[in-house]
Amino acid sequence: MSLSFLLTSLIVIVSPGTGVLYTLAAALSRGSRASVAAAFGCTLGIVPHIAAAMLGLAAVLHTSALAFSALKWLGVLYLLYMAWQALRERGALKVEGKVDARSATKVIVTGFLINILNPKLSIFFLAFLPQFIAADESHPVARMLELSAAFMAMTFAVFVLYGLFAASVRDRIVTRPKAMTWLRRAFAGGFAALGARLALAER
Repeated sequence: MSLSFLLTSLIVIVSPGTGVLYTLAAALSRGSRASVAAAFGCTLGIVPHIAAAMLGLAAVLHTSALAFSALKWLGVLYLLYMAWQALRERGALKVEGKVDARSATKVIVTGFLINILNPKLSIFFLAFLPQFIAADESHPVARMLELSAAFMAMTFAVFVLYGLFAASVRDRIVTRPKAMTWLRRAFAGGFAALGARLALAER
């Protein structure tokens, strides 16, 4: 596995996006356990995109305006829903002292949906992964699986670090109502901005 692949992947993963934003929100509202669950859900949401890239479905999204638009607008609507939820006291940023199994499952599912409803990810993997596979590679599928697994492992690790850092300052924020109000507005604005960016995305 080349150093260029690892460095490029790290830059892509560290860059703030919907997954990072959601992991931070989960950490600040529910603590470290929820941040790990969010990181897991977001990482799991990468799997369908990698599978789509490997099966050629990403090429369909790239060539079919209808398929791309349908998935894109579902993603936009979901991000706007997340923005609305973030503004509500009992929504996405609802402060919870304890995260049970049911709550953790909900966090994982939300993280999964956030990533799976972004058609740009499938096209990204279709264009990104083949660059690091040699033309004379004897087992290209196995190589692609190896690169995909490495990308997912790095994604999970980076998101967990983001989440644990946010969870470490959680107590200083959730005990201050004014801080939580501004935090809800900031995350709502972040989700709305990402939704707008996705709405403007082209194939």
